[in-house]
Amino acid sequence: MSADPPTPAWTMPEYVATIVAVLATGGLVFYSALTDAGLTVDEVVVVGLTITLPATLAYELARRVGPSSQ
Repeated sequence: MSADPPTPAWTMPEYVATIVAVLATGGLVFYSALTDAGLTVDEVVVVGLTITLPATLAYELARRVGPSSQ
């Protein structure tokens, strides 16, 4: 007897953070397709922050707004 895995919900912080990270990555890929130059060290730092910062903020917001686990 195996239990069904939980389905993702918009209130799950991990799910929200993953969606935001994927959208941020897609935005950066789109932007880099428009430019011809390679990445410098500064651009790599900006890319890292552009992906992780919105994902972290979305995770924390979903964690606080979502249903309580207690």
